[in-house]
Amino acid sequence: MLLTELGQRLRAQRERLGLKQNDVANALQVSPQAVSKWERGENGPDIATLGPLARLLGVSTDWLLDAHGENQDVFDATIFTSTVVGAYQKSLQMEAREFAAWANGILFQLTEAVLRHDGVPLRYMGDAFLCFFSGVHHQLRAAQAAAFSQRLISEDLVIGLSSGEIYLGAMGHPDYAHPDVTGEVVNIAFIVREWAETNVRKGIAATTSVSNNLDEVFDISQPTEINFRGIETPISICEIR
Repeated sequence: MLLTELGQRLRAQRERLGLKQNDVANALQVSPQAVSKWERGENGPDIATLGPLARLLGVSTDWLLDAHGENQDVFDATIFTSTVVGAYQKSLQMEAREFAAWANGILFQLTEAVLRHDGVPLRYMGDAFLCFFSGVHHQLRAAQAAAFSQRLISEDLVIGLSSGEIYLGAMGHPDYAHPDVTGEVVNIAFIVREWAETNVRKGIAATTSVSNNLDEVFDISQPTEINFRGIETPISICEIR
């Protein structure tokens, strides 16, 4: 298969998912320049990168090489979701435009913190934020981004982290679709964040799937097993400081 054809396929699939070249670079832990060269047909991804690239784009390696096969549309990642405690009450006390300006200030800092650690921003919901980290040491980079965000933002920011298999794809009507993630690990990250809102106040809560992959830099509490409605097995949650 010609590199120019491979590049065209990569670009078309990336754009279909609504991802930027920088998102692909962050997820794969390569430079944006490398992704740009792939898409221009000047170079191709090495063999070690083909598998992670295929999973990120929701295709098979055979598809990338123009030998159509079954899609491999899931991959390991860490989900990062955050919110500000008391944001709803603040929205009632402020004019809509003022609240939007306040929320955008927080979301800007969060996005910069995530990009600094090679995360992929996905969704903003009022003051809430959703992104993912994949590739090498994704749990550690997500925790580092969370800790950095806590230092940047003076509000009562709470963050929920969970890692496991996710599906990344374009969601919604084709004319308005945007990239999003689904999977049990995404649901758990939101549950962990909600738990943190009432139990951590300002801090980072993570499942043991994240905390077990961190180094000694972090102060990690003993895990607590909690039963949540609708979840068959208890979730082990730690506070990361």
